[in-house]
Amino acid sequence: MTCWGDELAELLRRAGLEVVGDGHGENVPRTRSAWRWTGSPEARTVVAVRADRPGLSAEVDAQWHRLAVELGLMGADGEFLIDVGGEWTCCPPRRWTRVRLTPDWSFAALLGDRAATEFVTLASDGDALLGVTTEESEVRLVTVSGVRERQEAAAQAQARETPQERAAAWASLLQGADPSTGVREAWAHGLALNPATPDDLRGDLLGLSHHLLWRRLPSAVVEAAIVHPDWKVRQLLAEAQPGLTADQWSRLILGEENSRRRWILAMIAADRRDVLDEAVQQQLAADGSAQVREEAARLTGLPARILTALAADPEPAVRAEACRAAWPHLDEPARRLLLTDPDSKVRATALLRHHQDHPLSRSVFDAEGLTDDALGSCRLERDLAEHLARHGSEAQRGSLAGNPFMDPDLVALLAQDLDERVRDVVARRPDLTEEQRAAIPITFDPGTHHRSLDWVEALHHDPAAMRRLAASAHPLVRRSVARARRLPPDVIDRLARDEDRVVQLFLAESCDDAPADMLLRVWQWWTGSLTAPDRPRGHPNFPRTGLLHYADDPDPRMRRLAPDDPESTPELVERLSRDSSEEVRHRAASDPRLTAASAIRLLDDPRDSVRHAAARHPRLPARVLVRLLGDRDTAQDAARHPALPVAVIRQMIEHLRG
Repeated sequence: MTCWGDELAELLRRAGLEVVGDGHGENVPRTRSAWRWTGSPEARTVVAVRADRPGLSAEVDAQWHRLAVELGLMGADGEFLIDVGGEWTCCPPRRWTRVRLTPDWSFAALLGDRAATEFVTLASDGDALLGVTTEESEVRLVTVSGVRERQEAAAQAQARETPQERAAAWASLLQGADPSTGVREAWAHGLALNPATPDDLRGDLLGLSHHLLWRRLPSAVVEAAIVHPDWKVRQLLAEAQPGLTADQWSRLILGEENSRRRWILAMIAADRRDVLDEAVQQQLAADGSAQVREEAARLTGLPARILTALAADPEPAVRAEACRAAWPHLDEPARRLLLTDPDSKVRATALLRHHQDHPLSRSVFDAEGLTDDALGSCRLERDLAEHLARHGSEAQRGSLAGNPFMDPDLVALLAQDLDERVRDVVARRPDLTEEQRAAIPITFDPGTHHRSLDWVEALHHDPAAMRRLAASAHPLVRRSVARARRLPPDVIDRLARDEDRVVQLFLAESCDDAPADMLLRVWQWWTGSLTAPDRPRGHPNFPRTGLLHYADDPDPRMRRLAPDDPESTPELVERLSRDSSEEVRHRAASDPRLTAASAIRLLDDPRDSVRHAAARHPRLPARVLVRLLGDRDTAQDAARHPALPVAVIRQMIEHLRG
């Protein structure tokens, strides 16, 4: 629990309120709206109690309870929602807490000695509100009934906008006091993400929003970023911008006079596996900074002459980094120099590479102090391999289990190892038959994240191999098959019925041939991943018709599909905008058929995702957008709104640059 959560829980406990839920999922007006209602003309001050009155807390308790009963604030279960204002040790997220009274309840703990704290209570259905607010000399109890009806009426009124009112609203955006720093930052981030922002204006957002560079940009903006005076902009360009050309990389890296910055850019290029021009590779390989040369050795596509030069670099760290890739291009004397290098890391790296071609003896392994990694990648003399397979540590046997050069009888021995982790490594080997793999006793945890097997992915183009491996007893093998982009129909049919639902998920995410009925099943439990955020719903084979009958389905994930049906109506979207499920309301808030009034109403939804979607709804009136643009909490979503006029976007950016 957060520090605020602990503090609030203690305060409510002292007030005699039993916490029965966090109220986070309640489909009621959010707390911010409730506080706004307490100060609105619709709020009725029913009781005002002087702050210096003796027995203040008892009087407030009595009046609150009387009004709560009259309003029907407490349901049949005695529960209601509460939010407490005042000063907190840390800034609280504004959300409701579901509570009920205990026999010893009293709001004295909330009011404090000087009536310094306010609180607002709400009926569980969100339709009646009772607030306790403080003034200089009195405590006021204010009520608002028919909250939902009032919300609807207010939204309807705000939705009506004439062309003159629209023009006046946009004209007012930059009048008056300057926006706060937080609002200005939100504008920059929102405009950077807004598809309506013209390309000729995006360059003006460089240095104002980090979001800009994470999307593919026009070449003119990339060029501007390459020569931008802010180093952070140039660094983020290298990290985030997809599709940088070799020429752009050249000017970006070679334009840096600071060696540390060249090192960072070279490291990013190596991590991205982007291929640089040979002239740039040569300059980095000859850089005066050893750190830069070390990263140069990691670059993709280095020619043999550069690799061999780096393998002879005076700096040991550079030699060690270059050794692996340079090894096939080195003559025997150069290899011998690395094998006898005075630096232990260089020698170890050279030994690992040397013994991929020449068996490693037990004496050399012991003398050189090689790590267990050598046991997983080097050819081993039979004596060493057998000794470690029978008497090695668990870690050594685990490394041996993945060694591609092991003799079959030793693989079979490790397949019966007492340690399950060793057996698990053996079970993933590519050289086993599926019968051998099935015979290895392992326990596979389907909830644990596993990487796909590289050797299976390398066979994705082979239909016969896919048929054989799709029948594997090992779930990870089948999962790896399901990652193929295209598969034979019989393999698709088998995997679509696999008992491991992650196999079905991977099929939905990766395979163009995934069947519609399976995609619909996966949809019921999977919402999308970072690598495939639109799957399964965005899959070309996902059902598009026959979805209307899910409009009243008890499962909200199925209800949210109903508006996707071509025969769905605006009336259905309106109904779903009032659904009890956040997911369904979010879908409705994203639908362009939703009325402006309902989009405005959803701006007060208790769930962030719904409010964010509503703030970008294309039917929002200009005066509502202007209000959202002036509020730090909503300014970024409003600045992403696709209907922002280009003239307004230009004025906003000019204001940001001013």
